[in-house]
Amino acid sequence: MNYIRNMLLEFEIDPTIAGYLSNIIMILFIAIICIVANFITKKVVIRVITHIVKNNKFTWDTMLLERRVFHKLSHFVPAIIIYYFSSTFPNYQNLIEKSAIAYLIIMGLMVMNSVLNAINDIYQTYEISKIRPIKGYIQVVNIIVITLGIILVIANLVGKSPLVFLSGIGALSAVLMLVFKDSLLGLVAGIQLASNDMVRVGDWIEMPKYGADGDIIDISLNTVMVQNWDKTITMIPSYALISDSFINWRGMQNSGGRRIKRSLFIDTNSISFCTEEMIKKFTTIDFLSDHIIAREREIAEYNTKNDINLSNPVNGRALTNIGVFRAYISNYIQHHPGINQEMTLMVRQLAPTEHGLPLEIYAFSNDIRWAVYESVQADIFDHLFAVAQEFGLRLFQNPSGHDLKTIVDESSREVMKFRG
Repeated sequence: MNYIRNMLLEFEIDPTIAGYLSNIIMILFIAIICIVANFITKKVVIRVITHIVKNNKFTWDTMLLERRVFHKLSHFVPAIIIYYFSSTFPNYQNLIEKSAIAYLIIMGLMVMNSVLNAINDIYQTYEISKIRPIKGYIQVVNIIVITLGIILVIANLVGKSPLVFLSGIGALSAVLMLVFKDSLLGLVAGIQLASNDMVRVGDWIEMPKYGADGDIIDISLNTVMVQNWDKTITMIPSYALISDSFINWRGMQNSGGRRIKRSLFIDTNSISFCTEEMIKKFTTIDFLSDHIIAREREIAEYNTKNDINLSNPVNGRALTNIGVFRAYISNYIQHHPGINQEMTLMVRQLAPTEHGLPLEIYAFSNDIRWAVYESVQADIFDHLFAVAQEFGLRLFQNPSGHDLKTIVDESSREVMKFRG
């Protein structure tokens, strides 16, 4: 600085003006050095690092590059240059040094944030990340680092020891707990979710209270992100998965079968004993022939053994159309290619209701994909709806407008016939 000022004085420039000009020249000189250093760092050093990273077999350094860790480190160079040239301006040296150090701390926080995010990215390349996500813990560390960084910046600018500010945190703990309430609850919930293996990334969960029904795509400190089947996104507080109930369909997905549990409602007025003609017809059905022969033999032996009077079908044992239909359904789903034969399979009657007698099919498809599952279920019930009348059974449904119109038309014809 003095050297530049002396050179200007040799040109007989006013000392005051020479002082201002020397300051301006020195500032421009420092700025040029910073620009050149920054240019060399970003255009040369960063390019060399990028080339090395992209041409090696490691993946972790690629994550660092994608998170721009090296680019943010390059910002340290101009700040360090300014710090070492601060002595050139004695009157402002303290202010310049504090500003440079504050800038270095802030950039250090940004670098730490990028490094932590890169660590999470690297961890997510492993399968265990779906079972034990660490994003919540990374965010906690990030909060701690940022808090400490802010304390260091304030301590640097004020000129006090950071320990003075750290000792005052105890008095501010209540405020901090209020400010970071969701984060603290999320941290505790995240630990419980991970330790109990309650949810993983990729799990299908259902939580009606929050309108969530889809796959988990992200688990963070405060929220669990769910992509619903309509491609909308639902954000659920992490602690809600601990305090509220939800359904996790992972067990179904891992089992390899998806449950079919649906009923046919039979009109009870159509249930009857089987006649000889009906039995003869049923023996021609592939899925029933063996069953009918075996049951007929069993019933005949029972009735003969107990000397049953067969003049009335109420006496003894006899086949019913609902029983035969139930046996047909059981054999049908046992031979259906879309049903998992290794899992529970049954056809049962439920308690009669005002809608008729529920005949429930309880089975599991052998493909858990939604579209395939719905197709298998529809295929089974398409067939059963169509075949029920072959057993003399009527499926119950409330009267439709067409049914009421038919009743009115028949009543009108009867009235006209009576008058005629």
